[in-house]
Amino acid sequence: MQTQNLMKFEIEEEFDDIRIDKVLSEYLSDLSRTYIQKIISGGRVTIASVPVKANYKVSAGQEITVDLPEPETLQVKAENIPLDILYEDSDIIIVNKPKNMVVHPAAGHYTGTLVNALLYHCKDSLSGINGIMRPGIVHRIDKDTTGALVVCKNDQSHQFVAAQLKEHSITRRYEAICYQTFRELSGRVECPIGRHPQERTKMAINYKNGKDAVTNYTVLENLGAKYAHIECRLETGRTHQIRVHMSSIHHPLLGDTIYGPAKDPFSLEGQTLHAKVLGFIHPTTKKYMEFEAPTPAYFSNLLNKLR
Repeated sequence: MQTQNLMKFEIEEEFDDIRIDKVLSEYLSDLSRTYIQKIISGGRVTIASVPVKANYKVSAGQEITVDLPEPETLQVKAENIPLDILYEDSDIIIVNKPKNMVVHPAAGHYTGTLVNALLYHCKDSLSGINGIMRPGIVHRIDKDTTGALVVCKNDQSHQFVAAQLKEHSITRRYEAICYQTFRELSGRVECPIGRHPQERTKMAINYKNGKDAVTNYTVLENLGAKYAHIECRLETGRTHQIRVHMSSIHHPLLGDTIYGPAKDPFSLEGQTLHAKVLGFIHPTTKKYMEFEAPTPAYFSNLLNKLR
């Protein structure tokens, strides 16, 4: 096996008697669960030099060794799709993702994704840690969510930024428009999020199998008697977190027909959610940097209409 991408982790007390694939999903939060299971089945995850299976239950104090494979040759095609670049250097690129763009190729979306555009723009300068379908991708935002996203150009930068994501030290502030006005102008939702027990394509508040999730919100403006413009600050980054949390307190996002009303009164293309501010420590300079993605026109126009 290759040793260039060797990583070691000591099992913390909180993960005692937990399956190793679940534990690695926490330690390597930038990797998909499927990819983690793939490297485990390939014998690349060992304890005391012995390969383990995905259902192996770890013990506190054990040391896990992970030998990440070299990136496979990417089959996804580069496409000349314009990018709104907020910042770029030899380590990272900050992109303002538009609405209706999927971040990386997956079933049903093999072209027109952000990855297709990045492959054209960056050529071979993208990290390979996250597998052949997600080069450079450290974190994601939904197809219909707009805003700032960091992409890494090399594995060292990828690991450095991913570590900040795991520690929840990255600044992430979103703006959204939701149903119902607020009496209290700020609040905090702290409820675990996991797969919906019946509808597997949806997420839900899940106290049995969910992961800790925290969203802080501030009301920027109550809009008439029916809607509100809010800012959400993430302490964690679970799938659909803001959408699920705001829906759970009876303030689903406008345009979100999955977690809100099935009928959208404004015929929007998905939820009104914008990743406005992104801040983190730069992997090379070790200085804090913060980036702001301009509010998209559709969002501003809707605000004016609702005022």
